[in-house]
Amino acid sequence: MSTVRCVELCRTFKQGDLEVVGLDHVSIEIEQGEFVCLVAPSGGGKTTLLNAIGGLDRPDAGEIWIGDKRIDNLSKGDLAEMRLNNIGFVFQAYNLIPVLTARENVEFVMHVQGVSAEERRRKSEAVLAEVGLEGLEDRRPAKMSGGQQQRVAVARAIVSEPTMVLADEPTANLDSHTAEQLIDLFMSLNKKHKTTFIIATHDQRVVAYARRIVKMLDGQVVEDISQQPA
Repeated sequence: MSTVRCVELCRTFKQGDLEVVGLDHVSIEIEQGEFVCLVAPSGGGKTTLLNAIGGLDRPDAGEIWIGDKRIDNLSKGDLAEMRLNNIGFVFQAYNLIPVLTARENVEFVMHVQGVSAEERRRKSEAVLAEVGLEGLEDRRPAKMSGGQQQRVAVARAIVSEPTMVLADEPTANLDSHTAEQLIDLFMSLNKKHKTTFIIATHDQRVVAYARRIVKMLDGQVVEDISQQPA
C-alpha cells in the first residue's frame, strides 16, 4: 500500500521579470485508497501539486514520498519508470493518440511495459468494457464524443492497475450528464480496486463526491476537510 507524503514543498515559476509562487511550503499526506479533491482558483497551486506528486515537475525544495521511496530526487529515467508502473494520468485534454484506435490507445502503456500482445488485448478489452465502451474498441478518437474520449483516457490510466490515478480537471470539457457518469466511474474504480484518486478541480459536481477536500490558495493548503460524499 502506497501512502503519498509531501513535506514542505516549494515551487516558483518565472513569468518575465515576475516570480510566481506555485507551492508555498505545502505538506500533505494521502493514504492508499483515498478519494481526494484538490480545489483552488486558477493559479492556486492545485495543478502544480498534482504534477509534483506525479513526477511531472520537480519542487524547488521539500520532499515527496510514495510509500518508502522518495521521488523528488530521482533521475529522469527512474522517474519515468516510477510513473509507468505506479501512476495513471487523466488530463483535461485527453491526450489520446489520434491515429490509434481506442484499444490501441489503451494498450500503449502496456506495450511500453513489455506486456505480450495477447495479454494487452485481453486487458484492454476488459477495461474498455468496464468503462462502458464495449463495441467501440476499433474507433479512433475523432469518431468519438468528448465523453467517450475521456473514458478511453480513464481506461488507459487504469489498465495497468496503478496504485494511484491523478486527474487534472477531468470534467472541464464535459456536459453535466457525462461529467456525472465519469465521477460515478471514478468512485466505482476507487471502491473496487482501492485505487487512490487525486483530482485537481474547481468543478463542484466532482467536489460533492469527494471524501476529502484539500483547498488551496496562493500555493498554500488553507483547508483540509473530510466529508460524506453525495
